[in-house]
Amino acid sequence: MSDQETSNAAPAALDIPEAVAAALTGWVQQVAEQTAAPVREALAQLETDAAELRETGAQLEAARDQALAASSEHEAEIERLTVELRDARKLATEALVSKAKDQLAIDGKDRQLADLRSQLERNVTAQATESDARLAAEMELIGATTARDNFEAEVKTLRAQLDKSYAERSALRGELEALRTRK
Repeated sequence: MSDQETSNAAPAALDIPEAVAAALTGWVQQVAEQTAAPVREALAQLETDAAELRETGAQLEAARDQALAASSEHEAEIERLTVELRDARKLATEALVSKAKDQLAIDGKDRQLADLRSQLERNVTAQATESDARLAAEMELIGATTARDNFEAEVKTLRAQLDKSYAERSALRGELEALRTRK
């Protein structure tokens, strides 16, 4: 045989004894199980966290719905109070005018002016009280709107965290599958 023929000849296949192959297979399985155990624990924890996040998300959505309902109720109440205020002003104005005419007919102008002044002061006080109540209702509506916006932002953050957990879980599954295929 020439040197060239010798160099082209394939090396002889080495036979691995069955006991060594079995030991290697057992060792590889043991290493794979030891490596996969933390991944399984992490996956179980992620699934628990995901369930908690879903529950929290549902609670936040319910709270948001309640806040929206309260906001709608406040808007309706403000509208109703505005209409009542308008009607009360109209009635008060009509009553003041009517009373003023009666007072002019009955009393002198001085007494009538003093009466009108006190009525106007009471009316201004009543209007200020109603205005304060309307302002308080509007501030409560603003608070409810702010709370709703905060809940929406928190829900978005929780959804992003949940998506990240899903992505991490998928990556861990991919790594687990890669480890399994290596077996």
